[in-house]
Amino acid sequence: MSVQLANIEAHLSSRSYIEGYAPSQADVHVYKSLSGPPDGAAAPHAARWYKHIQSYESEFASLPGSSKAGEALAPSAPSAPAGAAAEEDDDEVDLFGSDDEEDAEAERIKAERVAEYAAKKANKPKTIAKSVVTLEVKPWDDETDMKALEDSVRSVQMEGLVWGASKLVPIGYGIRKLQITLVIEDELVSLDELQEKITEFEDHVQSTDVAAMQKL
Repeated sequence: MSVQLANIEAHLSSRSYIEGYAPSQADVHVYKSLSGPPDGAAAPHAARWYKHIQSYESEFASLPGSSKAGEALAPSAPSAPAGAAAEEDDDEVDLFGSDDEEDAEAERIKAERVAEYAAKKANKPKTIAKSVVTLEVKPWDDETDMKALEDSVRSVQMEGLVWGASKLVPIGYGIRKLQITLVIEDELVSLDELQEKITEFEDHVQSTDVAAMQKL
């Protein structure tokens, strides 16, 4: 058995055609490179393939694809059976590279995996970012009604805002400021907007300051 026939036999031991899943110009090229039917005892796979491709002789010119894979397997094609004609391409090709159908299948599988990942990510519960804030609210003077001031502050309601504990802290001259804790959802509550709403109670509130802020 020639080296070329041995290579063809080995190649066809796991394939029905030289390239892809249907007869193509690659099969035509290899078929033409053989001087006759391979010995079925020495090369059963090549013999089976040769007989099958022989039934397409009248259609060789219309078979799809190129002869590149065939040229890589059988570099020369000295003779051709009567009636056979095929367009040849001299470019080299990776015989074991993916064919068009395999590439399409790989792309389909990849697209399915991407879609599955996106769906899982979309269904995953989103973590809500929150912060604990210590807010200081200063009155105008020592005569300011601090209970009324605190009630005014707590009357501000916003989605994502929860008021917490509070206390009065002396700042001098008999004046005390309100120090109050609150929890906010970062995406829903703007501290600047909250402070603006509090300072609208101008009868009681002189100013506000963020004394501390910590992410939960």
